[in-house]
Amino acid sequence: MDRIRMARQSAAASVVLPVAAALIWPSSVWLVALFLLWTIAAAVFWIRTERKEQEQRLARTVYMLQTASVKTLNHHRHDWMNDLQVLFGYIRMNKLDKTVEYVEKIRARMTEESQIAKLGVPSLISYIQSFRTLTNAMQLQVKLDEGIYLNELEDGGKPIAEALINLINAYRFSVKTGYGDPAVLTMQLSREEEMLIAAFYYEGDLTSEQQLADKIKQQLEGASLLPVDVEHPQRKLVLKAEWRA
Repeated sequence: MDRIRMARQSAAASVVLPVAAALIWPSSVWLVALFLLWTIAAAVFWIRTERKEQEQRLARTVYMLQTASVKTLNHHRHDWMNDLQVLFGYIRMNKLDKTVEYVEKIRARMTEESQIAKLGVPSLISYIQSFRTLTNAMQLQVKLDEGIYLNELEDGGKPIAEALINLINAYRFSVKTGYGDPAVLTMQLSREEEMLIAAFYYEGDLTSEQQLADKIKQQLEGASLLPVDVEHPQRKLVLKAEWRA
């Protein structure tokens, strides 16, 4: 990628030579013709290298998305295998009460995942579902009220989704890693009349509470989410936005 960019810049810089020659000897027809041909050749080279760079960038993005999808599927497969082993163990020991209890646990988790899938903004859904592939230092728990369809909002809910992702990342990059239990961030979305309420609850150690507070303040500048309770954002952060379809 860097070599392509340097080659393109060199081609553009090379035009200076025929330009200088044409300015020094303006009456020379062949220099003017050389200048035009050189410029056309440089422009063609620029366009081709720009297109190649875009193709490489697109291929890299597709590869990253495919890799993230495979990791997410592997995590879900691992979870289902664990669930099946636990259920099989309860059934073999004839513990029907434990079996029913565990099935209810699975059903509750499936309901939560179904609600996440209905948020309506692919970027946010993909981010939440693949979060476990991003870090082991923090767990993300999502609690949603029924009927939270962000795609019904203005601009398809994309500004809200982007703000939520940025806030989660602010916590994620502020986690103090160690040998203890992972930190836990709970994001709760609810709707009160014509308002969307987004609440974050954090449990765990931080590298710097002040840096996290500064990051959150920076992410909220110009965002659609307005602060309601940001006195101690390191532990609790409550935001709101108008529900305007």
